[in-house]
Amino acid sequence: MSNEEIISESSELNRKKAQGNPILSINQLVKHFGHSVKAVNGVSFEVYQGEVVVIIGSSGSGKSTVLRCINRLIDPTDGEVYLENVKIDPKKCDINEIRSEIGMVFQSFELFMHLTVIQNVMLGLTQVCKYNKKKANDIATQVIEKVNMIDKVDAYPGELSGGQKQRVAIARALAMTPKVMLFDEPTSALDPELMGSVLESMRTLAKEGMTMVVVTHEIGFAKEVADWAIFMDEGEIIAQGTPEDTLFNPKNERLVKFLSKVLH
Repeated sequence: MSNEEIISESSELNRKKAQGNPILSINQLVKHFGHSVKAVNGVSFEVYQGEVVVIIGSSGSGKSTVLRCINRLIDPTDGEVYLENVKIDPKKCDINEIRSEIGMVFQSFELFMHLTVIQNVMLGLTQVCKYNKKKANDIATQVIEKVNMIDKVDAYPGELSGGQKQRVAIARALAMTPKVMLFDEPTSALDPELMGSVLESMRTLAKEGMTMVVVTHEIGFAKEVADWAIFMDEGEIIAQGTPEDTLFNPKNERLVKFLSKVLH
């Protein structure tokens, strides 16, 4: 066993002792596309209440596929995902309810262009939660204010910058009061000057105790906010541990090479 593996196992054991039962468990997750593309191969990790878990890796390493398998936007080929010890299985549970408990923020925003900001945020509240318009409006207004977009409630997505659109997408997910938030490279489609406001909204959520799994290339954000860091390569987890172990003191050669590219 390598020193890195010893460090990672020790860190994980301490983490489990401190946190108790995980809120999200991914067990031997596999996703193949056709016979030749093995996007995810045997990925396992746990997420505890209030943690920020960051997944890093090169494009095509399987990071985003893992997120999409977690909330069943795509069906895994094999493996299991548990939310608070309940297996996520579309055949045995309401997948819309699961998705309301596991919020998702995409890199491409996925807003409805014909709806205003507040209408976008209210949609899940009225359609999935079946709230009346007043209650939905009150909740939507609160979360829009949380991401500093209250002055844009009546604007349409086409009138917003990329950073503003992403903050609306975060508000939409937050409105459903999820137990876990998944972020799929939330700043990758943004110009550098627009990233700051989105990352600041995410920092605020982290400080408030939101459980988050973040796929990102923003290593600085990962170092600052993450409680646990995972490095994926070619569909597998190559290294995981505390940010101090994984990002500040990497031992794995593939991780060292990756960090040298993204940090220079």
